[in-house]
Amino acid sequence: MSIHKKKHPHLERLLQNASKVSLETDTRVLILSDLHMGNGGRRDEFRRNSDLIEAMLSTYYLPEKYGLVLNGDIEELFKFPLDEISRAWTSMYDIFGEFSRTSFLWKTIGNHDTELAGNRSYPLADSLVESVKFSYGDETILVFHGHQASVLLWESYPIVSRAVIFFLRYIAKPVGIRNFSIAYNSRRRFAIEKSIYEFSNEAKVVSIIGHTHRPLFESLSKVDYLNYRIEELCRAYSSAENGEKVSIEGKIAELKGELEACYREGKRIGLRSGLYNNITIPSVFNSGCAIGKRGITALEIEGNRIRLVYWYNGKRSRRFTSDRDNSPHELGSTGYYRIVLNEDSLDYVFSRLHLLA
Repeated sequence: MSIHKKKHPHLERLLQNASKVSLETDTRVLILSDLHMGNGGRRDEFRRNSDLIEAMLSTYYLPEKYGLVLNGDIEELFKFPLDEISRAWTSMYDIFGEFSRTSFLWKTIGNHDTELAGNRSYPLADSLVESVKFSYGDETILVFHGHQASVLLWESYPIVSRAVIFFLRYIAKPVGIRNFSIAYNSRRRFAIEKSIYEFSNEAKVVSIIGHTHRPLFESLSKVDYLNYRIEELCRAYSSAENGEKVSIEGKIAELKGELEACYREGKRIGLRSGLYNNITIPSVFNSGCAIGKRGITALEIEGNRIRLVYWYNGKRSRRFTSDRDNSPHELGSTGYYRIVLNEDSLDYVFSRLHLLA
């Protein structure tokens, strides 16, 4: 028996039982997680970005023939009954359904929507699975929510979930307690990411998760990524032409500003490094979440490219800049913008995974 089977039996089961999709040269995939759709009321965290998500899905991704993977915690069933959620977001379910007609739709199970399993009246019942396995040639990309990496959470889930639902619906909700979630505990989410990182390296697969609400690209957190980019630009500066030096100086100043902002936010965003050993292996990606105050993050796969993208409302969010010379692009005249935060080739990702893991 292989090491990853012994150490991570729950994750190995997800890998073996995953629904299979082949990535072709013209395949396009959007991966979203953690929408936490509620009843449309003031305590529904999804409401903040619902117009943005509806616009980007219907006006950008559907016309571009993307397939859609909703990677867990799409409904907030800890706080709200499914019938209230379904009534509040009928139009959103209609849009989700369009993806199954134009390309494909998969919806994985998260810890906040596990009770949907086996519910045939659920609007997306035909698309509901535990995990999805994308085949890229001989390589594998495994998409699952991520809570399965916590043995305590997984094995005690039936008991824990009932207790949490009771607490959130009947105690926390009336008195206004918010953010009772693994996503807001930096130590616990780091432990979950580390467990998935170990499994992915041992199994030689790329894992795409949600759950922790923390975007990861090639196993790097935002803080790690900013530090690496500053170091890259500093190395390039000494051999650059005078005109290029001015540009590099500007990019470094922007990155320093972003890094300082991360540290000002402190524990709220979780500053623990995305590095789990001495060499970073690009085996874990995380699409982040759709309930951010400034916008949402998502992952895209197009042919042999994988991207971390950021969508935001330009009317209320600061203009987002990218050190990779990617400019924000407005979606028509909606006031919503999309920017590519990071991008790489899948060939590079898997080559590095096999050479270093």
